[in-house]
Amino acid sequence: MRGGAAVGRLADLTPIEAGAVMYLRLWGEGPHGRKDAAKDFDIALGADRGRAAMLTLDRLCALCLNHGRRPLIRHGLDCRCLGADENCFAQMIAAAADGDREDAMMMASLIVRPDYAPALASLSEELGMALRRMTASTPMPTTGHHASPAVLH
Repeated sequence: MRGGAAVGRLADLTPIEAGAVMYLRLWGEGPHGRKDAAKDFDIALGADRGRAAMLTLDRLCALCLNHGRRPLIRHGLDCRCLGADENCFAQMIAAAADGDREDAMMMASLIVRPDYAPALASLSEELGMALRRMTASTPMPTTGHHASPAVLH
């Protein structure tokens, strides 16, 4: 499937990039996955910042879903592969978190229509900063995520 081709391994990503992929996958799992993501954010960031991070993830993924050039292809939660779409998403989040707004904007324009790219880049920066706070001193939390059969593998 276009965008689903394996281009790497999750183990090769930075913590922010891997977190971006994990939370994209969780969000795509539906209500149960989103609940797990919200728990992770609450554990790592506290209630207020956790809710804000989850709201950002919701807005970011909804923007990709509703205004994407095409559907983003994601791999399963337990998959160690990194898909092409997931890699673009992770690189966008990491670039935005590092303050590389032009790079984040370029990658955003690959994911959504050009008129929505600025909004996606802005949300990417918010999520990237939340992931940076989460990974600053401890490993990324997990609430025991389980994969759905509705994904690539």
